[in-house]
Amino acid sequence: MSENGNAPTAFSEVLASVVVFLVALPLCMGIAIASGVPPAMGLVSGIIGGLVVGYFAGSPLQVSGPAAGLAVIVFEIVHTHGIEALGPILMLAGLIQVVAGKLHLGQWFRAVAPAVIYAMLAGIGVLIFASQFHVMVDDKPDSNGIVNLMTIPQAVVKGVMPVDGSPHHLAAAVGMLTLAVLVGWNWVRPKIGGPLRHMPAPLLAVSAGVAAAAAFNLPINYVAVPKNLGEFVNLPTVESISLLLRPEILAESLAVAAIASAEALLCAVAVDKLHEGERTDLDQELFAQGIGNTLAGLVGGLPITGVIVRSTANVESGGKTRWSAVMHGAWLLLAIAAVPFVLESIPVASLAAVLVYIGYKLVKPEVWSALLARGRSEFAIYVVTVVAIVATNLLEGLLVGVALSVLKLAWSFSHLEVDVEDTDARIDVRLRGSGTFVGLPKLAAALSGVPANREVHIHLEEVDYLDHACFELLSDWKKQYEGAESSVVVEWETLARRGTYRPREAGEVAA
Repeated sequence: MSENGNAPTAFSEVLASVVVFLVALPLCMGIAIASGVPPAMGLVSGIIGGLVVGYFAGSPLQVSGPAAGLAVIVFEIVHTHGIEALGPILMLAGLIQVVAGKLHLGQWFRAVAPAVIYAMLAGIGVLIFASQFHVMVDDKPDSNGIVNLMTIPQAVVKGVMPVDGSPHHLAAAVGMLTLAVLVGWNWVRPKIGGPLRHMPAPLLAVSAGVAAAAAFNLPINYVAVPKNLGEFVNLPTVESISLLLRPEILAESLAVAAIASAEALLCAVAVDKLHEGERTDLDQELFAQGIGNTLAGLVGGLPITGVIVRSTANVESGGKTRWSAVMHGAWLLLAIAAVPFVLESIPVASLAAVLVYIGYKLVKPEVWSALLARGRSEFAIYVVTVVAIVATNLLEGLLVGVALSVLKLAWSFSHLEVDVEDTDARIDVRLRGSGTFVGLPKLAAALSGVPANREVHIHLEEVDYLDHACFELLSDWKKQYEGAESSVVVEWETLARRGTYRPREAGEVAA
């Protein structure tokens, strides 16, 4: 292709990378603050997510970096084991992802019940909302999600009524201004055209907070970043690496690897639905995420995963190749190298306000009706999992959700309903659920109660599965029941057509 033909593509990639950079800059620092670590660690992971993960990615248009979904688990790690344990945990988690990618395990991460995935996002959203609400008034959140939720009224009081000359109300004013601009711009932007349409709402909202804090010289908390690039790197020590010998640290590494992988790959699948270009290679994406997390653990960053907010901004801004994601990492590196003083003018309350909004959006009330449409049990699993995540922690809550999903699956494969309808014309026997050996006694009892010398129709269109034990019971009963004054019609062809049961021989259906 000619140079002129390449120019529009190159320009669109640069434009998309700048937009993604403007979205990522405040989020990297805000997620670090939500994780209970210095903002610099979020910027380090943003750079690696762009330059390294973006280059090796199996999903070219996905943008990776620190994500709100992992802020909760990082906060727990730092609170329980100390910040020195984060690097080794992340390095091992990254290596697990690398091995998983090479073993082609990427597709397995799709085998998670939708109710559990939605519950994970909602639980994370509730925890982030509750904790960052306190940070938005320059207060410290508790490590327990329930406590943070219960004390939100206290944070409101601090934000409205100054106590002992504290600046909580000033931080709250900046946070509310940031929220107002964020919500307002998201409402206005779809209605306008031109270049302004691509202005990221988080950047505009945080800029409003910066302007207000600077105009009134407010005595509130501001972001602190290192003065030079060397201070951004924090290599693990021999002592910290030795923590990997502890079983609880190994468990944390597995949890980080599993959650980061699931979030990245599910995000990649979602990004594929936003464009018509190259599809995701899930194994390569898992490998790339592992490389990024290993490096982030080595130099002192946060866990990296695919981020739907940045990825959506990339697609909507015209990104067509992986180079927009790579370049956004370069812009982040340039920002902390050239203008760190600009980052230090950002109020912590503004970043917290952005995360409060993100936490609210993660709950997604619109999925409730979709889950209810699939059955009350799906919605029940969702609710219990969300409560478990908020009441305990992310890992334990997810284990509760997975356990409930497995129990529901086991119940579904062992549950069989048999309804017998006796009319003057004939007897209809309707089977619903899964016909396995577990339901054999119920089926046998229902068939034994069918009156003799009648026309019987056995309906199987609502059967999810029929094993050989039930098949033989129906076949034998049909042969024994039929006579001169009785007949039996069994809808074998329904099962064969749907693939619910495949007869070993064609004669079985004819029989």
